[in-house]
Amino acid sequence: MRYRKKPIVIDAIRWEGGDYECLNDFCGHNWGRADAKDVEGPNDKEGVVVWNIKEKQWLNLPLGHWLIRGIGGELYPCAPDIFDATYTVDGEG
Repeated sequence: MRYRKKPIVIDAIRWEGGDYECLNDFCGHNWGRADAKDVEGPNDKEGVVVWNIKEKQWLNLPLGHWLIRGIGGELYPCAPDIFDATYTVDGEG
């Protein structure tokens, strides 16, 4: 069988580095942060590691990647090319 993803609206931010207040605003109390020297993004700049309390796991978030809050409140990273192929701006947000 083949399946089609249901159309849903998600919240997402693109991590460009340094704006930890943006992560605070986006994630609320559902996250913590630690520097991640081994998480590299474009131009070998450092990303961050985000603790996803809901799923009880660490998420590597390289620079330029998107952080998505799913319909259940879970957080997950998404590569820019996958995000661009999957999502478009919602006119109501």
